[in-house]
Amino acid sequence: MENKGVNGSTKQGLLEELPSLLKYVRSQVAGFDISPNPLEETPTPQEPEMTKIQSHENVVCTPSTNLPIQVTESHHSHSISISMPTSPCGPYIEENENGALLRKAIANGTTGEQYYPMNLNTEAKNVTFHSQSIPAGNLHARTNPDRNILNFPKSQRPPRNNKLRDKRYDSFKTWSGKLERQITNLRGKPQDPQEHIGSLVPASSPLPTVDRFFDALQGPELDTLRALEQLVLPEDKNWPFLLRFPISSFGICLGVSSQAILWKSLATSPSMRFLHLSRSINFVLWCISIALTGIVSFIYFLKIIFYFEAVRREYYHPIRVNFFFAPWITCLFLALGLPPLVANNLHGALWYVLMTPILCLELKIYGQWMSGGQRRLSKVANPSNHLSIVGNFVGALLGATMGLREGPIFFFAVGLAHYIVLFVTLYQRLPTNETLPKELHPVFFLFVAAPSVACIAWANITGEFGYGSRIAYFVALFLYISLAVRINFFRGFTFTLAWWAYTFPMTGAAIATIKYSSEVKNLFTQSLSVALSGISTLTVTVLLISTVIHAFVLCDLFPNDISIAITEKRSDTAKMHAHTEIESSDTGDT
Repeated sequence: MENKGVNGSTKQGLLEELPSLLKYVRSQVAGFDISPNPLEETPTPQEPEMTKIQSHENVVCTPSTNLPIQVTESHHSHSISISMPTSPCGPYIEENENGALLRKAIANGTTGEQYYPMNLNTEAKNVTFHSQSIPAGNLHARTNPDRNILNFPKSQRPPRNNKLRDKRYDSFKTWSGKLERQITNLRGKPQDPQEHIGSLVPASSPLPTVDRFFDALQGPELDTLRALEQLVLPEDKNWPFLLRFPISSFGICLGVSSQAILWKSLATSPSMRFLHLSRSINFVLWCISIALTGIVSFIYFLKIIFYFEAVRREYYHPIRVNFFFAPWITCLFLALGLPPLVANNLHGALWYVLMTPILCLELKIYGQWMSGGQRRLSKVANPSNHLSIVGNFVGALLGATMGLREGPIFFFAVGLAHYIVLFVTLYQRLPTNETLPKELHPVFFLFVAAPSVACIAWANITGEFGYGSRIAYFVALFLYISLAVRINFFRGFTFTLAWWAYTFPMTGAAIATIKYSSEVKNLFTQSLSVALSGISTLTVTVLLISTVIHAFVLCDLFPNDISIAITEKRSDTAKMHAHTEIESSDTGDT
């Protein structure tokens, strides 16, 4: 009897230590909370309900008549686990005679252990609880839903929504992105049906006319968008790099490659022997020019492959088309600046290869100037047109250096005839009568380029620096001095690619002065040659450093190319605005 009393008191004390919440919760869950002992027999429904509390040392089994907690002995040591239904269906609360609340939950399913709640003077039903097991995997992945998607098998991953991709650039891609879709198919990715339907649209979108370029853009270079005009590309973010890489980037190659010719002349000219310059400088500059030209050409070649429509718009741009001469003029400069350490003579076939694309471009552009259409010279004249003239004189110079005669004379004559017409047209400012903004003042130095190269070319053709060469040289020297004395041209504006227009005209003037000093050798001509050469080299060095800083540090060298992103037709708002301006101007005239 005493032992019985002791056992009763032990049970009573143990029950009093339990929290009140556990008195209404059953803890056993099949397959999750308990690891059953394989040696234990399965209890039958007729066995009395027991409350088992397990510790690491022993197990106390006590019968309970009024405690709805059941802890089953396990082979492994576990603490008490509380099983709560994750999604109970049909919960209800029943109040017994003593006023106690009994929460019952019925879960859907057939698996799990059945429990027989204790008699609380209320008829209770069998209630089944199902525990939700935690799936195996990385805990960090479970706590991060965004990364959890990466753990899915490829067959179960949700498909990427291609509709979220910005498709406004597709019209500028080669074949409207056909190459990109082929690469995607080769990688084994499924193609969106709607995107496939869109690929059936013709790739070549209509190009803006010349009048449309003048209506939508302003400025001497036609690179500024007018008010109330819209672009076909987004204005609020940077475009892909290839779309922002213009053909005018070859101006950098023109400036650096012309330095190789300058230092070759300084090292080999008889009038400059007092400087005792090494020919290795020419070799280093020529190698740098080759590398720079290769990089720029490779990037623009990628633009041709992936964004051919953007290249087409540049070609049909009335001003930008002149820069398509720049790659071929650069190749001519590299041939002229070839170091004697590499080779002394070049094969004549190279000249024909390099001059063929220049001739094709001239047939198109000069024909448009003469035909009097939308691209007549009086409408599209710009200092950048000098690039189409310089190509003739540089080609004539290279041909005469190689020993050719008729071909160089032909290109010299064509260049001279069109230079006179262009010079007069630009001097009178017939097209727009607009003043160049400060950012484009360096373009004026292109006036110096053509006569500087022409005097050297004619000297090589005739074999002497005669009167014709001297006339061209003096014209170039006067234009150079007239621009150099204008200090305002060199301050008060930000760095752009237009600054490279300073470089090869100044270098050409320096080379012409060296050639002239060989014929008229005195202290003045030698000092002038050294001074112009030093100014040219310093200008190229400063511009090259500034270009590197703006390209890789400030990352603002290539802004969005507005010139190629205008719409095909003018918007209704722009039409109304233009009509209002015309009416107001007519009223003022009246």
